[in-house]
Amino acid sequence: MTSAIRFSAYGGPDVLELVQVDVPVPGDGQVLVRVRAAGVNPSDWKRRKGLWAGGRELAAPSGIGNDLAGIVEAVGPGVSSVAVGDHVLGTGSATHAELALARPASLTARPSEIPWEVAGGVGVAGRTAYRVLRQLGIGPGDTLLIHAAAGGVGIVATQLALAWGATVVGTAGSDNQAFVRELGASPVRHGDGWEDRVRAAAPDGVDAVLDASGRGELAASVALAGGPERVLTIAAGDADEHGVRFSGSDEGVDVSDAFPELARRLAAGDLVLPVWRTYPLAEAAEAHRVSEAGHLRGKIVLLP
Repeated sequence: MTSAIRFSAYGGPDVLELVQVDVPVPGDGQVLVRVRAAGVNPSDWKRRKGLWAGGRELAAPSGIGNDLAGIVEAVGPGVSSVAVGDHVLGTGSATHAELALARPASLTARPSEIPWEVAGGVGVAGRTAYRVLRQLGIGPGDTLLIHAAAGGVGIVATQLALAWGATVVGTAGSDNQAFVRELGASPVRHGDGWEDRVRAAAPDGVDAVLDASGRGELAASVALAGGPERVLTIAAGDADEHGVRFSGSDEGVDVSDAFPELARRLAAGDLVLPVWRTYPLAEAAEAHRVSEAGHLRGKIVLLP
């Protein structure tokens, strides 16, 4: 048996329980990872609350979590790209646990220079940032506006866009202005009047917008970008009303180099991913509470 977080009904953080479950067995094309660190993402608590359930009740106890970093414990049939004992980072299923299943295509080697807690927090945020920048076609000469630049996705997207030759303007709260500047972006305080502050920070205009905030910025973002074609959101539920793309999956974009590039940059110090706080696995409910409250700088990470 092994320890894992499970929930049997949708609801608040208190539905999460630390329980004993059977050790997962890797099937065809799967590996079993002993989890050393696993990030908590907004998608985790949204799923826990049933926001994507369409009103249906949870049919059976469910695991939760996608980020992970750990050590390969076993490999299933047909796996040759990783081996038992390999240190890996990436994404898997039900990763808020001591042991979790993953597919090799969603993993990459963890360089020893990357601390476990950082490696365990880069999965979803890193791949999402990589994906949306590819979907927006960000490259040299672009000016990109990122809403929530101090959040998990925003932090990675800001640094990747700069590395790919773009200029970045990032909205954030007052207490994160200096941090966004340290990332290399021009910080803009969110809240009333943010549009005018963006125009002042980017007098030649913005070419593209990534909305990682979802707090009503889309209409003004479309106006700033001169149309919805290069405006994309990962957080707003009213994207269709503004003709804006909602990006919720990797469909249609090649993300095969996402984790290798992120790992290379983290190991070299070209990319930083702050960890806001770590919690033991038994305190997953508290980690969810803090994540759901928002206004963080970096990632929350569970340490099984």
